[in-house]
Amino acid sequence: MGCKNTSVMFGFLLILSAPVLAQTGATADPAAAGTGTETTVWNHSLIGPYWISGQANIILQAHPAFHAPYSGPNSLRPRGEYKTSLLGTLYTGIEVGKHTELLLDVESTGGRGISQALGLAGFTNLDVVRNPNLGSIPYVARAMLFETVPLSSEMVEAERGPFSLATQVPVRRLNVRIGKFSLADYFDQNSVGSDSHLQFMNWTVDNNGAYDYAADTRGYTYGTVVEYQDRNWGVRFAETLMPRIANGIRIVFNLREARAENTEFEYRSSLLARRHGAIRLLSYVNHANMGVYRTANENFLLGKTSVPDIAAHPKQTTIKYGFGVNAEQELTSEMRVFARWGWNEGQHESFAYTEVDETFSAGADYKGEQWGRKNDKIGLAFVSNGISKDHQAYLALGGQGFLLGDGRLTYWRENILESYYNTHLWRGFFSGTDLQYVVNPGYNRDRGPVVVPGWRLHVDF
Repeated sequence: MGCKNTSVMFGFLLILSAPVLAQTGATADPAAAGTGTETTVWNHSLIGPYWISGQANIILQAHPAFHAPYSGPNSLRPRGEYKTSLLGTLYTGIEVGKHTELLLDVESTGGRGISQALGLAGFTNLDVVRNPNLGSIPYVARAMLFETVPLSSEMVEAERGPFSLATQVPVRRLNVRIGKFSLADYFDQNSVGSDSHLQFMNWTVDNNGAYDYAADTRGYTYGTVVEYQDRNWGVRFAETLMPRIANGIRIVFNLREARAENTEFEYRSSLLARRHGAIRLLSYVNHANMGVYRTANENFLLGKTSVPDIAAHPKQTTIKYGFGVNAEQELTSEMRVFARWGWNEGQHESFAYTEVDETFSAGADYKGEQWGRKNDKIGLAFVSNGISKDHQAYLALGGQGFLLGDGRLTYWRENILESYYNTHLWRGFFSGTDLQYVVNPGYNRDRGPVVVPGWRLHVDF
């Protein structure tokens, strides 16, 4: 795996695009780069029963050496390093009825993240799979039946894309999805901070870090999402499957042993006239074979284990729950702001997403129209992550989570500032620079701060 696989796969995606480039004006004047309205390599039809598109995202990140008097097996490495990741996706869909679609996406991940994606709760690259040993062999990311149930005759315009082929939908409707998908495709979405391809890269900026949403190592699960949408509001519910172990690739298909319930209410309104705004209220409950931090700490102090071990317990089904708030507001035609807050009970182990029990983030983006680059964008965000007292004690005593474990801990909140500039090169080609400044990596005041510059090449075709 690594750079060789990255180059081969990216080359394959460009070759796949070549025949269409010849049909859609690949000889356009290079001086027009970044000034047109096209943001895909080729245009996608707004009619017809089929959908085929794809994307490739290459991210290079590095960090210089930083202060660290000690390190553990799950630490961010204090010596300088650099790593490259690649995420490539092929999206396909077909309409099999007036309101019925079948969607299938194939994905491949290659390369690695800095320090193998360890040592940070707010890791710096959302595209990185947390187990690089899985390799870059393509896999099915999404495979689902999507059914729209009309509840009104009035129709509104809809954006046709890889998750829905419709160009018009009923104002009031039920959306039902059954199959394999990512919960983050539908829950905790934010138009300013949810896209590592063209926006921020940090895990806890693009998603609510305290939302330990059901997923395998690659971020996908199986289940059902039922969503009611009205003109200005909507509510969605999902019943999904959990992994067998923390950060595991195997899913438990027995609902009596493990499952997750997710609910989100969305209200679309604005504080400003003629400007888009929305607020979303999230709750989730996970049932899985999760350990308890306090029990792991007590077992170590009583000499029952040589180190605190969150996985050292008999098979059991425990419950973890949490809440989130997600808001966005358009201020002008060029500028938008967003904020998130999240909390979970923090007594049961971090299991599926990252090691965060409480988080707050806020940020903004700004389009480049003022300097003649309307498809360029600049963004700035801040996120502060924290963990519960029992979680702190577990790491301080030498315990390891699936992401963190310095061997010791002098606790303080993990604070991250991220900025990016994304440049539209030509049609579906984008290039971006990113800079992240991390204070107290892994909640450890003894280590850091760390500066992580990054570069991104993205292609939509």
